[in-house]
Amino acid sequence: LLEKMADVSLKEAALIVGVVAACYWNSLFCGFVFDDVSAILDNKDLHPSTPLKNLFQNDFWGTPMSEERSHKSYRPLTVLTFRLNYLFSELNAVSYHFLNLVFHVVVCIVFLKVCKLFLDNRSSIVASLLFAVHPIHTEAVTGVVGRAELLSSIFFLAAFLSYTKSKGPDNTIVWTPIAVTVFLVAVATLCKEQGITVVGICCVYEVFIAQGYTLPALLDTAVQILRGKGSIPFSMLQTLLKLIVLMFSTLLLVVVRVQIIQSQLPVFTRFDNPAAVSPSPARQLTFNYLLPVNAWLLLNPSELCCDWTMGTIPLVESLLDVRNVATLTFFCFLGSLMVFSLRYPGDSSKTVLMALCLIVLPFIPASNLFFPVGFVVAERVLYVPSMGFCILVAHGWKKLSTKSVLRKISWVCLAAVLFTHALKTLHRNWDWESEYTLFMSALKVNKNNAKLWNNVGHALENEKNFERALQFFIQATQVQPDDIGAHMNVGRTYKNLNKTKEAEESYMIAKSLMPQIIPGKKYAARVAPNHLNVYINLANLIRANESRLEEADQLYRQAISMRPDFKQAYISRGELLLKMNKPLKAKEAYLRALELDRTNADLWYNLAIVYIELKDPAEALKNFNRALELNPTHKLALFNSALLMQESGDARLRPEAKQRLLHYVKEEPQDSNGYFNLGMLAMDDKKDMEAEAWMKKAIRLQPNFRSALFNLALLYSQTGKELMALPVLEDLLRYYPDHTKGLILKGDILMNQKKDIVGAKMCFEKILELDPNNVQGKHNLCVVYFEERDLIKAEKCLVETLALAPHEEYIQRHLNIVRSKIASLSAMEQSSLPSDGNAATEAKKSSFQNLKEAKSEKTTTQSTADNKSEHSKNKKPTEKSSVDKETPKKSTKEIKDIEKKRVAALKRLEEIERILNGE
Repeated sequence: LLEKMADVSLKEAALIVGVVAACYWNSLFCGFVFDDVSAILDNKDLHPSTPLKNLFQNDFWGTPMSEERSHKSYRPLTVLTFRLNYLFSELNAVSYHFLNLVFHVVVCIVFLKVCKLFLDNRSSIVASLLFAVHPIHTEAVTGVVGRAELLSSIFFLAAFLSYTKSKGPDNTIVWTPIAVTVFLVAVATLCKEQGITVVGICCVYEVFIAQGYTLPALLDTAVQILRGKGSIPFSMLQTLLKLIVLMFSTLLLVVVRVQIIQSQLPVFTRFDNPAAVSPSPARQLTFNYLLPVNAWLLLNPSELCCDWTMGTIPLVESLLDVRNVATLTFFCFLGSLMVFSLRYPGDSSKTVLMALCLIVLPFIPASNLFFPVGFVVAERVLYVPSMGFCILVAHGWKKLSTKSVLRKISWVCLAAVLFTHALKTLHRNWDWESEYTLFMSALKVNKNNAKLWNNVGHALENEKNFERALQFFIQATQVQPDDIGAHMNVGRTYKNLNKTKEAEESYMIAKSLMPQIIPGKKYAARVAPNHLNVYINLANLIRANESRLEEADQLYRQAISMRPDFKQAYISRGELLLKMNKPLKAKEAYLRALELDRTNADLWYNLAIVYIELKDPAEALKNFNRALELNPTHKLALFNSALLMQESGDARLRPEAKQRLLHYVKEEPQDSNGYFNLGMLAMDDKKDMEAEAWMKKAIRLQPNFRSALFNLALLYSQTGKELMALPVLEDLLRYYPDHTKGLILKGDILMNQKKDIVGAKMCFEKILELDPNNVQGKHNLCVVYFEERDLIKAEKCLVETLALAPHEEYIQRHLNIVRSKIASLSAMEQSSLPSDGNAATEAKKSSFQNLKEAKSEKTTTQSTADNKSEHSKNKKPTEKSSVDKETPKKSTKEIKDIEKKRVAALKRLEEIERILNGE
């Protein structure tokens, strides 16, 4: 490439670099807008984790070429440059815009070299400068997806320059440049499809420039040969050979391209290109009228618009339409230039011919001539045709400037054009700063395009400005009442505003506008894939109503019947079937979706959730792992697989569970659930200090975190820090006054540690207010009555407790102790002998001690058996407890704790005995 630019001086290159920088410096401050969102932000092919081979299997937007919804835009080399941007700066828009600016500079310099083949040095610089500053290029240069044009143009021009070297001395053929040309054509085509059209330019160059033929001369030769009066000249045979090689290589590229798109054209709707589905003569008249519209944009780029679809340009439906005059004028002018260039020899005609080739041939793929395209007018596709336009302007300026009368005027006009174009370009770049600025600028040019109203609405919606977004969406439905997407947008916005009834009405309107199924005709070919989302959106809306789940399922099935490859319908239906408690059918739905896309991590995650519902944790874990293989940062898979490992009880899985939770909190540092479950893992591993730190972090993020508060209090109570547990329990009960286990734990600490019988009694009475049948709370209240020396009340309480839990042996044992105590006291009161009094005192002391030991054992058991009483799963805290069960085996530490509590109980009993004896 440098060799081909050898005769472009350093000063000329510096001039072009300076001019481009002056016009496009502000493009560096623009973000990702419009098509950039799909091609950059939503395209997984940019991520380093995606295999490179996917770039050659997917379209420009990251959709597999085999899928019907694919746009069929095959530009893997352009996507590769996006991937390199992502590798160095991820989604920093500055680097993407800077690289586009660099590519535009390269195109301008290579174009200068091409101009010098047909123009003098001064005119070549004029053409190159006009190309550099032309406002029509802002979409290709400032819009990141326009890089396809830039890259394709570089190799397009390089291929042409290479071909110009194929003519050797004495008109011999030099094959190396031809081979290089074929290679560069292939590379240009892999950047954007229009790259292949350079072959046509090479053919025209070979015949009319390199060989110097004119159309009359060719016709005379053909007539002579047909009459048998002559043979084909050797030079013409050589030319034919070169053309055959070029055409054969082109045909090969076309065949490969058709194989890649699997002989399927992309699906476009009448909204994308209304003329394409219009009857004759409206279709032909409109397509022809679009040619002078494009030419006018090159001549007068004052009103530029990022989207020309839908109602931007009304259909030309009659021969009497005044716009046909523009069409006729355009073809007359174009025809006169073609006649001049093909009929007359000379440098001027050759220059005009090559300019016309650069205008016409690269535009053919976008002209609707051979196949419909997904737009009406697209400014970026004029990037290469504008080269021919700039050559024509520079050539005309040269003609004028050579005349002494017009020389000064021509220079003034040239300066004015370059200056105004540069200013327009600089100003236009700011329109691409954000989606809102871009689409609002478009609405100033055209208010009849519903898509523009919709896109402004989307921009506002992304800013959570739903009320204002709704106004734009409603305006879109008024501009284009049959726009399905606009009604879907209105429905979605009403849903975001919690206006369910209005949302459903809008979805129903959109659904009524869907084409009806015609027997024998493929439905998918007549509707945009995203329009089928109306069924998904409507079903998602109504399934919030439990009584309408079957109706929602019917909508999902209807969408699937219309497009059996509608992956999202299977996913949404799977979620619904889980909600309907039909896990086996949900499993079928997800497996069908996986047949369509095995690289979707979300699908493997959803299937794992189904296996959890089916009580198959091993299979669930396998699917979680598969999701993480495809997406190592899948947050929900990290979190829920860690919980599954933790709940398995397998100590070997705990280290991996911890690593996944650490990864999760790195991805979601503000989610308290991650830290809470790290705390639970630490409790399982008896790492009390670590558990305390994680629990505290979870509570700092979410002060009312029920599970974290209770388990931190429980941790303190288990580690001999009962008094530290009390303020934590106060916080818990302030947020959740009906937390039964919190009340039990607080009552236990107040009674055993604080000696606050009144406070403990209030806790247990509160429990019974909430749940009169709570055995644990009622039993502990019985113990409080005993502490208060109200034996009759304690007996009655224990009888009631035993009725609630007749199989609990410890309640019966405690009841026997109380009754024995009552009997002992009665006997003591009836005896008048002093010796009997001493015996009664000993019996009373023994009875109190026996009951207190039992109470102490019970209250100790209840606090140690709750070490995993609360847990979090799927971000929904749930509680599991064994508080009503006595622990059959205790550790040495637990036994020592019980002994300490028994000693304390004996001291309290001695005090009670002194009071009783005094009475």
